[in-house]
Amino acid sequence: MNSEHAMQFDADMDTLVAGSAVPGQAYRLRADFVNLQHATIMMVDDESITMRVLQSFLESAGYHEFILVDNSVTAMDVLRRRRPDILLLDVLMPEVSGFDILQALRQEDEFSHLPVIILTSSSDAATKLKALDLGATDFLSKPVDPSELALRVRNTLAAKAYQDQLAFYDPLTSLPNHHLFQDRLGWSISRAARDKGKLALLHIAFNDFKRVTDAFGPKVGDEVLKQLALRITENISAADVMRRKLEKCNDKIEVFRFGSADFNLLLPSIGAVAETGVIAKRIFETMRLPLDADGTQVYLVPSIGVAAYPDDADDSGSLLKVALGASSQSIAQGGGQLQFYSTEINERTLSRMRMEADLRRAIAEDEFKLLLQPKINLESGKIVGAEALIRWHDPVRGLISPVEFIPVAEDTGLILPIGEWVLREACNTMMTWRKQGIDLKMSVNISARQFFQADLVALVRSVLDEHKFEPSRLVLEMTESILVDDVQTALVILAQLRSLGVQISIDDFGTGYSSLSYLKMFRADEVKIDRAFIRDVTTSREDQALVYAITYLGHEMGFTVCAEGVEDSEQRDYLHKIKCDEYQGFFFSKPVSHIEFSAIYHGQEAK
Repeated sequence: MNSEHAMQFDADMDTLVAGSAVPGQAYRLRADFVNLQHATIMMVDDESITMRVLQSFLESAGYHEFILVDNSVTAMDVLRRRRPDILLLDVLMPEVSGFDILQALRQEDEFSHLPVIILTSSSDAATKLKALDLGATDFLSKPVDPSELALRVRNTLAAKAYQDQLAFYDPLTSLPNHHLFQDRLGWSISRAARDKGKLALLHIAFNDFKRVTDAFGPKVGDEVLKQLALRITENISAADVMRRKLEKCNDKIEVFRFGSADFNLLLPSIGAVAETGVIAKRIFETMRLPLDADGTQVYLVPSIGVAAYPDDADDSGSLLKVALGASSQSIAQGGGQLQFYSTEINERTLSRMRMEADLRRAIAEDEFKLLLQPKINLESGKIVGAEALIRWHDPVRGLISPVEFIPVAEDTGLILPIGEWVLREACNTMMTWRKQGIDLKMSVNISARQFFQADLVALVRSVLDEHKFEPSRLVLEMTESILVDDVQTALVILAQLRSLGVQISIDDFGTGYSSLSYLKMFRADEVKIDRAFIRDVTTSREDQALVYAITYLGHEMGFTVCAEGVEDSEQRDYLHKIKCDEYQGFFFSKPVSHIEFSAIYHGQEAK
C-alpha cells in the first residue's frame, strides 16, 4: 500500500469507528458498516467462563450481539447458520482444535474473508506463525487485556468493512453489487432448503435507460441511476417494515445493483410467491413519477421477472436464469409488466393485482355496505349489542366475501381507508339508533395494520368527538395474535385507547397464543370464543372443556365472555348452562342491514 492509499485507509478507518462520512470520498460507506458495534461476534472456546468474561469486556466497549459456542465440534455448523461478522477462536480445544476450525472455514468460499482473531495462551512464535499461515487475521495472548481486545476487534472490523465496501458495494449507487448478491442468494437458498422455506427473486430491468445516456451522456445517466436506486430502495424499505411485522419475519428485502440499469430484489422468506405482486406493484407505482435528467423529466419503465425457490429452481444459478428469462419475457411484451416463470402463479398474481385495482375503485365509488350481527344476552335472550361487518358488492362480480378481499386490503394498505369507513359508518349507525331510542354497544374489528398505524388513537378520538355518544358503547375488537406480535407497543396503544373510554375485546380467543398472562396483561373488557370451538361443543368433550374453562376464567378475571358462531339451540343451551354471557350467530340472526336490525330490536322490545 503506497503512502497516499495508506493515508486514505487511515482516514476511512477513523470514519468507520466514529460513525461519520468522509466528505468528498469517491464512495459512500454503508450504514451497516458505519456502526461497527452492531457487529455479531462469535466465540469458540471450550471454557464457557472465558467466553463470558470476554463478552463482558466487549459489552463494556459497546458491542451487544454475541454467539458463544463451547463445543468445537459444532462450530462449523453454527458458522454456516449464523454467519457472524468476526470470530474469536481458542486454539487448544478437545476433539477439534482452533487450527482445525480455521483450516476448514478457509476452505469454504463464504468464509474465506471472515476475520478470525486467534486466542492462545502459548507465546511461542511457531504457534503464531501457524495461525497466520492458516489464515488468521490477528492473534491475542491469554490472559487477554480488555482494552487491547476492544481495540483489536474494532480495528479488525473496521478493516473488514473497508474491504467489503470496495469489493461488495457499487461505488455509484452504494447498493450491494453482483458479487454480494451471489453470496447472499447462495446462502439464502441453503437456509431455505434447511428450513423447508420459500424465497423469491425479482429481476428489474429498465430497458429504456439507454435512451437517457444516448440523449444526455454518461454523466447525467449516472445521476439518473443514483435517483433510480434511491427511489427503489426507499420505496421497498417502507413496504418491508409492515410486511415483516405482519408476517412475523425478521428477514429484510435486499436490493442489489446487477448490471447497468438492472436491479435484483431478494426476498429471503415468503409465505406464497404471489406476495411478490405487492412489492412489484409498489415499484410500478413509484416509477410513474419522473426522474430528473439535467433538468429534463424522464420516465423509465420497469420490466420485472420473478422466480421462486424451490418452485422454479433449486440452485442459485438456475434461479437467476429463470428470473432473467421472466424479465426478458416482460420486455418482449412491451415492458411495464410483472412476469412469472410459472403461468399458474402469473395468473394468480395478476388476479390479486386486479383485486387491488377493483378495491381502489370500490373505495372511491362507495361500493361497500355495513351489516350488523346481533349479540344476544344468554340469560335474558335480549339483544345487547351488534358487530359491524363489511360487505362489498362489486357491480360485475356481485357480492365478494371478506375472506377474499380483506387479505389483499391488508397487504396493500387499503385496509386503512376501509377500516376508517367501517368505524365511521358504525358510529353513524349508533347515532341513528339513539334517535330511535336504541342504546346498545357496537363492536368494530381492528386489523393488524390498523392497530399499529400511527394515528389509530387520533382517529378514534376524532370519531368520538364528532358523534358525542358514550365512548364505552364502542367496542374495538382485535385478535390475540395481533396483540402478542409486539407486546410492548400493543400495551401502549391499548392504554391510549382505554383512556378514551372505549372498550377492548379480544377476538377469536383460543386460536392463537391463548396465554392467560397475555389476558391479564392486556386488561380487555371482553373475550370472544372462536366459532371453531363452538361448532362441536355439544358433542366434543375437548371443546366443552375448553369453552367452559375460557368462560370460567374470563369471569374470574372480570371479562364478559361472548361465543361466536352459534347455529342451533343445543349450542345456545350449553352456553347458557355454563353461564357464558353472550352469543352471536346464525341461530338468532345472520348479519342484516341497520334497518332490519332496528326492526328485530323493536320487535323484541314490543313483546
